[in-house]
Amino acid sequence: MTTEIEYPALFLKRGEDARLKQGHVWVFSNEVDTARSPLNEFEPGERVAIVDASGRLIGLGYINPHALICARLLVRGAEHGIDRSLISHRLNVAASLRAMQYDEPYHRLVFGESDGLPGLVIDRFGPVLVGQIGTLGMEQLKPEIEAAIQKTLKPEVLVWKNQGSVRQLENLPEYVEVAIGSLPTTVIAREHGVDYAIDVEHGQKTGFFYDQRDNRGSLARLVDGKRVLDLFSYVGAWGLAAARFGASEVLAVDVSDAAVERVRANADRNGFADRVRAESADAFEFLKHLRQQRERFDVVIVDPPAFSKRKKDFAEARLAYRRINEMAMQVLARDGLLVSCSCSYHMPYSELISQINQGARHLDRQALVLKRLQQSADHPVVPAIPETEYLKGALLRVLPS
Repeated sequence: MTTEIEYPALFLKRGEDARLKQGHVWVFSNEVDTARSPLNEFEPGERVAIVDASGRLIGLGYINPHALICARLLVRGAEHGIDRSLISHRLNVAASLRAMQYDEPYHRLVFGESDGLPGLVIDRFGPVLVGQIGTLGMEQLKPEIEAAIQKTLKPEVLVWKNQGSVRQLENLPEYVEVAIGSLPTTVIAREHGVDYAIDVEHGQKTGFFYDQRDNRGSLARLVDGKRVLDLFSYVGAWGLAAARFGASEVLAVDVSDAAVERVRANADRNGFADRVRAESADAFEFLKHLRQQRERFDVVIVDPPAFSKRKKDFAEARLAYRRINEMAMQVLARDGLLVSCSCSYHMPYSELISQINQGARHLDRQALVLKRLQQSADHPVVPAIPETEYLKGALLRVLPS
């Protein structure tokens, strides 16, 4: 078998192969030599051989000729085709990496490009796997993915939570589907000794955000006996972790009534109901209220959804990060701790810190970075793919000037 014959060739323009050869896996539509390989001649989602301008094979991938990122590389060279065997191997490698790091099966199992499976995310909640497919090429491979998952991971349940803006970019329908087993009434995410009942079908993403696991663990030595404010709390992962580590009082705030009810239920589930309170409110407005009431907290956690999902939103997002952090510092007790994060890829760490510092100086305070925060180890970063590093943040002490 010669894979070059089986897969039609996608030729790149001269010089447009450098990023791929350095380790990236995306091909943009303006990098394709459309004279040699017209995009309209490819079937959406089909497998292709990606070739440089001189005719040398770079590797194998899949294509969506109608998307800005028109192809993604899955295999370098042509020793292996794109099939169930390849996916099984990648799943085994991904599972092995997580087994080295975590004692229990609660983590992100597959993180797209970082695990050699671009367009695929899988979170593990004990016996339940929740997957998300974000690209047409992976959608076409769905039967092979399901068979590989069944063979290598043997889950009791596999749910596809195929929703979100990434699918819209590829003109894919949105749906939730149970592919293996039946979805139990309660799905649990376990972290730092806390059990979180999550809503797989209607919750955000897969129902839980494992990417902050390691950062939440950093609260262990800092919150004992402290009063903690958890803003943008979602299911209460930060706040309940603080309660687990000894916080005397936790106030969780989220704009979603459903999320707030889940915080309360999870607090009760873990025996923290006497120390955890949850309120449904806009974080900006609630901070105004707290300031007017002269409320003070020893620790304030600011972990908002992405303010900057697109590059063109950057200027507006920068102001939002400055404003929310400045307002958070206004309800901090003297010498309090601020945890501030951004999951916006377009917001660099240096800019986030700059905005926090500007807010502190406006209040005549000094912010000291005690620890730089990043995504957890089950979300590994590929140095050649900067897009795999999206989460950043800091643990800061805020002092009077």
